[in-house]
Amino acid sequence: MPRAISIFLMCIGSTFLYIQSYGQGCSDAGFCTMGAMRPDQAYSKRIALKLRSLEVNFYRGKSLLTPVIYVTTIDMTVGLNDRNYFQVKLPYQKASGSLGELAGMGDISLSFTHTLKHTENWSLNGTLGTKIPMGDGNAKTVNENTGGVEAPLHMYYQPSLGSVDAIAGLSWINDKWMMATGIQIAMTRNKNQFLWSSVPDYPNPTYVQKYNTGPELLRGIDVMLRVERNFRFTNWNFSIGVLPIWRITKDNTIVPDPTTPKDEWKRGDREGTTGMALTALGSFGYRFDVNSSLKLIRGQKITDREFNPDGLTRHSVWSFSYVYQF
Repeated sequence: MPRAISIFLMCIGSTFLYIQSYGQGCSDAGFCTMGAMRPDQAYSKRIALKLRSLEVNFYRGKSLLTPVIYVTTIDMTVGLNDRNYFQVKLPYQKASGSLGELAGMGDISLSFTHTLKHTENWSLNGTLGTKIPMGDGNAKTVNENTGGVEAPLHMYYQPSLGSVDAIAGLSWINDKWMMATGIQIAMTRNKNQFLWSSVPDYPNPTYVQKYNTGPELLRGIDVMLRVERNFRFTNWNFSIGVLPIWRITKDNTIVPDPTTPKDEWKRGDREGTTGMALTALGSFGYRFDVNSSLKLIRGQKITDREFNPDGLTRHSVWSFSYVYQF
């Protein structure tokens, strides 16, 4: 890997770790932490013997508006043999902001990863997976903003994205570098019905209109690329990297039209929903012994898409994990 890339990534890492600016974490629908695409993967000249692990992850993400999202995830990996393993992720999410609060089970992630090639110097891994919705993306709440009636909140608050997704990815890893790419395709639309009129009693209509609306959202296709430089020592390690995610097709929703009755609104592709969301990432890990380790990941936004009805964009994220391998 050229020396210039190492210097570039180190500069990014030092910038976002020490300067507070607008930031974003993994602004995708989940695939950047699945299987071959997971961050901070260690390479060994021998295929790892401990192919079973249990990880408990605590995540805090700030949205571009007031909602703050907290997620606790149980991440289980079960190895079938030296080259194949399954991963299951079970998240529980709570989101709280000025419009209200929602909590519940997030979408379940399932993936299968196979080591395609393993040499003395590098390994190549492939993943196929899916996300199964635990809701329809239209969970409702009652509070002083909704006029005392049950109303849906924006996707920022929703525990479930409400869609069945197909996922595939590849990663190349050696003792210093990790490069991964993946694709996520939403196969179904959700049922979210949030509109600005859902919170008629909110005292600041100008703020409410900052929430990009997209009833019955069918997300566009996402493609990711992860590039990480890892520094590993006896008991601790750290990494810096970048994570661009491109939405290559437009989101499709019912398009609100205040000039016509709601039942006459039509579906359409939404402008501004394609493009790249670029994130700088850094991680620190400490291994207590051959079984137990801790992991801390920080994500900071560099660029974002113009229009985001899916509620996935993050101002900044922190992720803390305990991992037990056996």
